[in-house]
Amino acid sequence: MDLFLNFFADIDWSEIWLATGDTMTMLFGSLFFTVVLGLPLGVLLFLTSPRQLFEQKGLYAFLSLVVNMLRSLPFIILLIVMLPLTKLITGIYMDEATTLGVAGAIPPLVIGATPFFARLVETALREVDRGIIEATQSMGASTRQIITSALLPEARPGIFAAITVTAITLVSYTAMAGVVGAGGLGDLAIRFGYQRFQDNVMVVTVVMLMILVQILQTVGDKLVVHFSRK
Repeated sequence: MDLFLNFFADIDWSEIWLATGDTMTMLFGSLFFTVVLGLPLGVLLFLTSPRQLFEQKGLYAFLSLVVNMLRSLPFIILLIVMLPLTKLITGIYMDEATTLGVAGAIPPLVIGATPFFARLVETALREVDRGIIEATQSMGASTRQIITSALLPEARPGIFAAITVTAITLVSYTAMAGVVGAGGLGDLAIRFGYQRFQDNVMVVTVVMLMILVQILQTVGDKLVVHFSRK
């Protein structure tokens, strides 16, 4: 027991809680914008895909190309490539002595996660019974009514599952953002656990990330079950 307590004795817990707060800020800030951008993109991908209501082969091919290109780019590379754009968007001045910061990490997180989420939304919409869509259309519903009254309500379990998977993916992305000094648990693990060889800090950050992922998965599963009963 004493060995266990001594292992964690020199940890600055205020740093741990601050880093956890930064991770939560990056996670939920980027998740919000990912859903706002990715949901309509996923709907557009579905509607313009082959054999769907508003099939547009050219538009679908273009959107698919863009989405696939962004999805194929490793996030750590995207993070570095986007540094100039991040500076422009956030107004952060970056030179050799500065780091990205929490706010600066959100744009690349959103760009990295939005195509992934959009594909998941498209997949969820494909699971909707086509008969429901056709029935809604036969009653003279407009495009907006088809989307809001048939597609999205019927696809809610799949969409919430997509949000859950995306949120967990963003947790790993926030950890990778620590490489460029974005803050959060990933940054703490690199600065203290890796560079200063403090294994206890590394263990704590890993455990905190695991707990966060477990909470997200549990909440997401409950939401999926809840809306599956509707």
